[in-house]
Amino acid sequence: MAIYILSRGKCGLSKCTTRYLLAMAAVDLLLITTEVILRKINDHYFSMCFLDITIVCRTNLVLTYIAVDCSVWFTVTFTFDRYVAICCQKLRTKYCTEKTAAIVLATTGILLCLQNVPFYFLIEHRRIIDNVPWFCVTKSSYYTEPGWVIYDWFDACLNPLLPFAVILPLNVMTVRYVLVASRVRKCLKGQSNGANCSDSEIKNRKKSIVLLFTLSGSFIFLWLTFVVEFVYYQITGTGGEWNDSEFIFHEAGFLLTNISCCTNTFIYAATQTKFRDQLKNAVKYSISSGLQKINKTIPLVS
Repeated sequence: MAIYILSRGKCGLSKCTTRYLLAMAAVDLLLITTEVILRKINDHYFSMCFLDITIVCRTNLVLTYIAVDCSVWFTVTFTFDRYVAICCQKLRTKYCTEKTAAIVLATTGILLCLQNVPFYFLIEHRRIIDNVPWFCVTKSSYYTEPGWVIYDWFDACLNPLLPFAVILPLNVMTVRYVLVASRVRKCLKGQSNGANCSDSEIKNRKKSIVLLFTLSGSFIFLWLTFVVEFVYYQITGTGGEWNDSEFIFHEAGFLLTNISCCTNTFIYAATQTKFRDQLKNAVKYSISSGLQKINKTIPLVS
């Protein structure tokens, strides 16, 4: 629904911003499909099906890793785009365009796909039934060979340690710039003396800040448990040998990262008035068209 509404371009957002939000919604949908529907639901409710064939589950795992990385880094690129749009007036006209957004998203997506290719060769089958390899397990060499250990560290730094290090300072600089610029504009307009005249520029900046901080803040909050768990694992050297509380904390981290990729639609609805209006219209249209079809079929049945 979010992809449909955003693609119509009637939410009052710039084409550049719409590109980023569309890309984020698309990869979030991919992650929900691969990780939640095809993997988690299959593991919990089906003992054995075609999704457990090694080549299928291996492909699904790689697509999940790609979707997670794209979801995170599209958030980073969107944060940087909003930083440029708000804080860098000279660069804004050249960088914050629909064409640049498309190039940035395409380049980021391609690089992340290539970065996750090694995961395909990291997975092997657990057993062979009637000459068909079934299930997916990680090769034992992943935990011992120096090359895989280095790759594991690189993957962890790429997501989510580096995104944390990029998003936090960008948000701090953005807030600082907006506060300083708002005080300057109020002084120039005489608002510091108690005048209460509206300023469309400040309002637009506030709307951008609300959307930016809600998206990036949600990402930081929901990924924080995973980051803490990763740091704890590296310090203590425990992995796969958790006690009950450590295992619960580990699984909670993965749960929250999956939730992180399900919240963007709710964030759009909470922060964007025109998005909520478009959503209401879409729901009303679906209900009314459904009732019309029902009314047309009832006389035929009778």
